[in-house]
Amino acid sequence: QVQLVDSGGGLVQAGGSLRLSCAASGRTLSTLSMGWFRQGPGKEREFVAVISWSGRNTIYADSVKGRFTISRDDAKNTAFLQMNSLKPEDTAVYYCAAHDRPSMTTEAREYDNWGRGTQVTVSS
Repeated sequence: QVQLVDSGGGLVQAGGSLRLSCAASGRTLSTLSMGWFRQGPGKEREFVAVISWSGRNTIYADSVKGRFTISRDDAKNTAFLQMNSLKPEDTAVYYCAAHDRPSMTTEAREYDNWGRGTQVTVSS
């Protein structure tokens, strides 16, 4: 259905910022809810943020609320995750994912398409 390529990860100091991108191919993002998840070493994948098909509704994990912003640009067929005030505990592999249903979900198991992941490392 759709292939996702996430990018933008890297090494940043605590308090710094990073912007992740998720480029889609195979279909447009306009009818997909787009989510970001992350998985730290030895941890299970956890929800970070999701944005609705319209781009008008968002949900954030409590751990990132106020620091991260999810957005989408359907003209460019790309979703983004702007990460500010980064903390060492944000260190993880970040994955974008697509949900081909009207309702947003925070559950990783309900997403059908995933990017390969991009590493974010935040130093103390």
